[in-house]
Amino acid sequence: MTTIKQDDLIDSVADALQFISYYHPKDFIDAMHNAYQREESQAAKDAMAQILINSRMCAEGRRPICQDTGIVTVFAKIGMDVKWDAEMSVSDMINEGVRRAYRHPDNVLRASILSDPLGARINTKDNTPAVIHYEVVEGDTVDIDLAAKGGGSENKSKMVMLNPSDSLVDWVLKTVPTMGAGWCPPGMLGIGVGGTAEKSAVLAKQVLMEAVDIHELIARGPNSRVEELRLEIFEKVNQLGIGAQGLGGLTTVLDVKIKDYPTHAASKPVTMIPNCAATRHAHFTLNGSGPALQKAPNLSDWPEISWDVGPSTRKVNLDTLKKEDMLEWQPGETVLLSGKLLTGRDAAHKRIQSLIDSGEGLPEGVDFTNRFIYYVGPVDAVRDEAVGPAGPTTATRMDKFTDMMLEQTGLIGMVGKAERGPAAIESIAKHKAVYLMAVGGAAYLVSKAIINAKVIAFPELGMEAIQEFEIKDMPVTVAVDTQGESVHTTGPAKWKNIISDKIRVEVV
Repeated sequence: MTTIKQDDLIDSVADALQFISYYHPKDFIDAMHNAYQREESQAAKDAMAQILINSRMCAEGRRPICQDTGIVTVFAKIGMDVKWDAEMSVSDMINEGVRRAYRHPDNVLRASILSDPLGARINTKDNTPAVIHYEVVEGDTVDIDLAAKGGGSENKSKMVMLNPSDSLVDWVLKTVPTMGAGWCPPGMLGIGVGGTAEKSAVLAKQVLMEAVDIHELIARGPNSRVEELRLEIFEKVNQLGIGAQGLGGLTTVLDVKIKDYPTHAASKPVTMIPNCAATRHAHFTLNGSGPALQKAPNLSDWPEISWDVGPSTRKVNLDTLKKEDMLEWQPGETVLLSGKLLTGRDAAHKRIQSLIDSGEGLPEGVDFTNRFIYYVGPVDAVRDEAVGPAGPTTATRMDKFTDMMLEQTGLIGMVGKAERGPAAIESIAKHKAVYLMAVGGAAYLVSKAIINAKVIAFPELGMEAIQEFEIKDMPVTVAVDTQGESVHTTGPAKWKNIISDKIRVEVV
């Protein structure tokens, strides 16, 4: 019989969540670096360079890899011979660990969890509660797997009830292109097959806790049908040409994980959940000897990567920019932004829409005329930071507000991550506006370009408040130009053809 103390579980959870906020797993870094070295698409290579540089900066500065520090998911295996020295329930202990991690004064993490999801959607302020799965097992230890999953990648999860004779590979290849780039590829695909609908989803999330090992599997060869499918899906998804950040390239996924479970004879439930470039998970075991704390990696584990924007990069002063200046900007072009821009995301856009519809107008001090908006919900600043990690959020969620913003507020440009939908692109072209893409998964790197920040409206929205950022040389890519050409359409199509031609030559 092992006795587990309350504080040991709390401290271990808090330590693990802090740890994964700024340390990528080494297997993930190695896989990303390998993909970076092999990449032939310059746009994709630049994006992966920023992700790798950001990762090292976070490891050195102990600040979050991504501004979206995730919803916490926990898989707890509790031995039948465990005894608790505790006044709290196990769930309350885990949530107390989450609370302490996200409120840590030296590395404040963003609180993203909202209660009353169908109503008021009020932020719980401490990122609780976690989503917790329990399994009672033989033994006298407590084994914990936990992850902090970002909303951008979680939102791209897909579930289907296939017929028993349907092809899993065909469904994945049909479905991945519909996920867009909001999940911040290159990352991992977790696929759960079997059980019931909800079981397949749990399997998909659980298998993403495993290490990246596809290259070891390639080297030794498959030993099972599941491993054969992993290799087939890995190869064929990368042949789609979607590439890093959806810009087109050789690598869309770093690994494919599959976990299955017995199912009904009439069923084949399948869930696919992507992990983004901010893959964060940790594992520990409590055996009664005290808290299980994570061991810091060696900084030599990170590759030395440099990224040079090049002499042809366009430098733009947002404070003096005129709308006609943007007419010559080219899709895929790198731009360095300086000056002032406003921020705003889902809740702020909804509030703006309500104010305009009511005739009340925008709050005092908020003027979007000839200005850009950055879709971001930053982490709170610590020490001498102007702002905490402040990478882009998925722009597609703002598509339904785009025409209103361009038509009625004087806005001329937007900055976010991933692609825009057809209606948003049509509106951008109609108003001769632009959409610029910042790299998802490089939040700390992006924040270093922000030299001042102040809240100017809706402070009660927390990280979703409207702020004014003053920036210096913030790197972005022209994703949709004033004519409505989107690199997220042209880039993957180009690289799918390039890859197809390579395969054809190899076969011949």
